[in-house]
Amino acid sequence: MKLAMIGFGQAGGKVVDKFLEYDQRTRSGIVRAAVAVNTARADLMGLEHVPQENRVLIGQSRVKGHGVGADNELGAEIAEEDIDEVQGAIDNIPVHEVDAFLIIAGMGGGSGSGGAPVVAKHLKRIYTEPVYGLGILPGSDEGGIYTLNAARSFQTFVREVDNLMVFDNDSWRQSGESVESGYSEINEEIVTRFGILFGAGEVGGGDDVAESVVDSSEIINTLAGGGVSTIGYAAEDVEMQSSGGLLSRFTGNGGGPGEDTAHTTNRITSLVRKAALGRLTLPCEIQGTERALLVLSGPSQHLNRKGIERGRKWLEEQTGSMEVRGGDYPVHEPHVASVVLLSGVTNVPRIKELQQVAIEAQDNIEEIRQESETNLEGLVEDEEDELDPLF
Repeated sequence: MKLAMIGFGQAGGKVVDKFLEYDQRTRSGIVRAAVAVNTARADLMGLEHVPQENRVLIGQSRVKGHGVGADNELGAEIAEEDIDEVQGAIDNIPVHEVDAFLIIAGMGGGSGSGGAPVVAKHLKRIYTEPVYGLGILPGSDEGGIYTLNAARSFQTFVREVDNLMVFDNDSWRQSGESVESGYSEINEEIVTRFGILFGAGEVGGGDDVAESVVDSSEIINTLAGGGVSTIGYAAEDVEMQSSGGLLSRFTGNGGGPGEDTAHTTNRITSLVRKAALGRLTLPCEIQGTERALLVLSGPSQHLNRKGIERGRKWLEEQTGSMEVRGGDYPVHEPHVASVVLLSGVTNVPRIKELQQVAIEAQDNIEEIRQESETNLEGLVEDEEDELDPLF
């Protein structure tokens, strides 16, 4: 699937940068074009792979390139005011060559959480291609203002995109690790999962052809209907061998020399279970999922139709959905990986918790503001009593 990626804010820009690095490393051909938008000049300067001409600094007249200081209302206002500058960079994207837009943003800060929904609404008004969001939730230890931003932005973002895929930092940050190393690992996790998902079907001339192709239409149909999506991933190292070829997988002899078909099938079904029931990008109950997509990647001799069909059937039973698609993605890597896309999930404790914390934070902010105003009035009155009149 070929994407036009737009990274909004610091987190969004870094993830897009990581996607470009992944694309170059794996030659997956996912990123057809990439744009980074920010109100902070320093964040744009820190990017390594986004072309200089595709780095857009907005809000210069209001914040002078210093960012919006976690004020997502200001971030939204600036995005509205400077949407023409963003569109100027998007105009350079060969839209006829992309299958969809993907807007990536951290939902706790100011620029991304405020600006990403504005750009999504703008793109949907102009283009016929689907517009997806990848929202990154802040950790619960990052502070009340970031939680409040995320709760506000989540409601707006999910409404403006065709589907919002979510990555929850709270489930991935490990205690004791530095912020820099923590977010670096998180970004790697994001691009690994989404890289396999969106890379499926993008086959080069010398690549093995998938037995059951997962192309862009399969992904688009899975994400159709809107709502919130989460992704699961599991992998297992395997030995690289000369390919058994497409014919061997069609006839059930998949696995190639020395690879037992039953073992291959069992490995695939095990990986599907681990991906769906393990650590999802957004933890949730998978029962009640509206639509799902299963992608198995790895050396062709370690993939077979029987395993994929069993995995797909298991997903149908677990989710209760009749819309479960699946296929393989042959790659020359020393591991077999399973990626499960769950679209239209509804039983998400983290979102409910986020909204509750945001309500409490909003009440707390209002209480502090009223108390501050009362204290200020008292301070002014005290000073007036102490000062002698000038006349």
